[in-house]
Amino acid sequence: MEKAFIFHGTGASRDDHWFPWLEEKLEEKGVEVCRPDFPTPEGQELENWLEVLDKQEIEIDKDTVLIGHSLGAVFILNILNRRDLDIEAAHLVSAWTGLLPNEQFNEWNSTFQDADFDFEKIKRSIGEIHQFHSASDPYVPLEKAEELAVNLESNLHLKADAGHFNTDSGYTEFPDLWKMIEEK
Repeated sequence: MEKAFIFHGTGASRDDHWFPWLEEKLEEKGVEVCRPDFPTPEGQELENWLEVLDKQEIEIDKDTVLIGHSLGAVFILNILNRRDLDIEAAHLVSAWTGLLPNEQFNEWNSTFQDADFDFEKIKRSIGEIHQFHSASDPYVPLEKAEELAVNLESNLHLKADAGHFNTDSGYTEFPDLWKMIEEK
C-alpha cells in the first residue's frame, strides 16, 4: 500500500470521527493519504462527489487502499462500479446498498444508493474487501450490511455496541480498522 483514500459520509467532513487519526497512522507508515471534503447534505450528488475526487492530486491504482464510512463506503462501490480500476483493498464501514429505513437519508443518498451495482465487476477490482458493522447502528440495519457482504463475498467484521462508528459512538480512533490495514 502506497496510497490511501478516506471518504466521509452524509453530514460529516474530512475532519470528523476517526479520519484524522487514521490519516496520521497511515502517514507514519509512509502512506500518501487523501481525505477529500465532499458537499453534504447540500450538493450531495454522486456526480458532485466524483468531480471532487477527480480534482485530487493522487490517482487510484493497484497500490491504493480505499476506506469509506457510511455513504463514503457506498461511494467506493460507485467508483468501482463506474470505473475500470484495480485496487489493493477496500474497507467499508457501515456500508449498505438499496433503501434505508429513514426517508430523509434515502432522499440525500438517492444518487449513490440507487445504482445498479455490478458486484462481479466490483469484486474483480478489489484485492481484499473488509466490512465493519454493528448491530447497534442507528442508521444502517445489520441486514443491509449482511446482504452487501453476501453480494461482495467480503469479510464482515461485527462489533458489539459500536453504533455508526462515529464520534457519537465514541469513535475518534478505530484500532480494529487500523490493525486490519496494518496487517497488509
